[in-house]
Amino acid sequence: MISGILGPTELILILCIPLLFLLLPIIAIIDILRSRFEGNNNILFLLIVVLLPIAGSILYFIIGPSKKIR
Repeated sequence: MISGILGPTELILILCIPLLFLLLPIIAIIDILRSRFEGNNNILFLLIVVLLPIAGSILYFIIGPSKKIR
């Protein structure tokens, strides 16, 4: 990067990482709306993902599946 021109690896990272941060909350919200949960957990998960998009999405994908009604 001495010449100031981005290489292909940097360009891919610059384009993919923000896309991931946009898609992760959208995927989480769609999954929350399609799933059934115990009690009011769907509202709670939805609020967490909307207020804290990245951290909330990660928490949802870790905790959410165990709270779903099968």
